[in-house]
Amino acid sequence: MSEKVCNCNCTQNRKEQFIELQPVLDKYAKVPGSLITILQKAQDIYGYLSVDTINYISEATGIKPAKIYGVATFYAQFRLQPIGKYLVMLCQGTACHVNGSEMIEEAVCEHLNIKDGETTEDGLFTLNNVACLGCCSLAPVMMVKSADGDETYGNLTKEKVKQILDEIRERA
Repeated sequence: MSEKVCNCNCTQNRKEQFIELQPVLDKYAKVPGSLITILQKAQDIYGYLSVDTINYISEATGIKPAKIYGVATFYAQFRLQPIGKYLVMLCQGTACHVNGSEMIEEAVCEHLNIKDGETTEDGLFTLNNVACLGCCSLAPVMMVKSADGDETYGNLTKEKVKQILDEIRERA
């Protein structure tokens, strides 16, 4: 990996910025076919894949940034924008759809003033529609991911989902 050195000590700052990612790169950078693993672990560390992170991974692996970006945009699991403190994953699977997930999505969007894939202005909530959460007996269902863990809420109604979001906002 070539490093540019200047008087502003930016090489050192760059290394410090990605210190948590370094063990991942040490293990996988030279392993063919490991780009997805690297991207998954980088996203786990930083919450999303920033342009700086993609460029740093490119330098470490020798894979062009355009190819990394192509992989990151191909797979729905990767995010290129930061997400809110709480990631609201709303199931749109068959059981949830049949039991009113569109109505629940409408309630969430109206209550938080965001659409699928957007984050609230205060950075607290991000809404993501997902194909299935595997909780079909609780349909319609949503999962809220945060640094504290995942919480699953089922048998949702418009009123229930608004109450849940208000309770989360209060404890934030």
